[in-house]
Amino acid sequence: MAEVKWVKITTDMFDNRKIKHLRKLPDGNNIVLIWVMLLTMAGRCNAGGMIFLTENIPYTPKMLADELGFEENTVKLALQALEQFNMVVTDQGYFSIAGWNEYQNIEGMDKIREQNRLRQKKWYDKKKALPASEDNPNVRHNVTVTQPNATDKEEERDKEKEKKKKKSVKESPHTLLERLIPEYTMTDALKAKMAEWITYKTERKEGYKETGLKSLLRQVENKAMEYGEPALIDLIDLCMASGWKGIIFDKLAKAQPVPLPRQDAQPYRKASKADEMNEFYNMAAEWAAEGE
Repeated sequence: MAEVKWVKITTDMFDNRKIKHLRKLPDGNNIVLIWVMLLTMAGRCNAGGMIFLTENIPYTPKMLADELGFEENTVKLALQALEQFNMVVTDQGYFSIAGWNEYQNIEGMDKIREQNRLRQKKWYDKKKALPASEDNPNVRHNVTVTQPNATDKEEERDKEKEKKKKKSVKESPHTLLERLIPEYTMTDALKAKMAEWITYKTERKEGYKETGLKSLLRQVENKAMEYGEPALIDLIDLCMASGWKGIIFDKLAKAQPVPLPRQDAQPYRKASKADEMNEFYNMAAEWAAEGE
């Protein structure tokens, strides 16, 4: 697609009822700012209003938050509100602007198409005017021929670059984790700890492939259900602090499994932070005594 560096925004944008309602929401001004930024991103992608990192890699809310410079929760709130007002549509993980033709710079696109048409006509006219001996390499002519449709040639080069880029694109460990982790039952705290673990492994230049990461997440999910998430989070912290290559789940055997609730059981009382820290220090002392 030919590159267009602007999109249409009307001067009465802030008189629009949807924009007024959005601004009344919590963090409403940031939501409207994110909306405008999404319009510019759709213009850069120039793909009928779709917004993506590459054609085969859609943005996640976390990736959008990093690129736009907002907290992830703010971006999620903005996307939810924009979808409710039918301003953004999500399809198979890809975001797109609803009614994109309203914001697309049609005049600019028409201008580029007209420039290409005139350039191509000029080239063919000059070529037609050349003498029949043009094909003779021994005859030289003082004629400068404009290359046909330079924008099309640039477009072809861009397509070739994109194909090469697609072949070389490799899903990062964090992107892989973000894609897989919603399939498993974990609290936000444990998900955040798994992100720390992936960062730790990346710094050690020890990544995961999809099958291996799925296996790890399945183990983490099962152990969290068996021993409780606080014990598992403490274990991951210990493994990172000790410089261990993997999460030593066998260490959890020293922890007391979390009993299944009985029908007549009293309501669960969450352990205090002091209780959790005491248990962690006791476990750490036992492991240190064993020479770990």
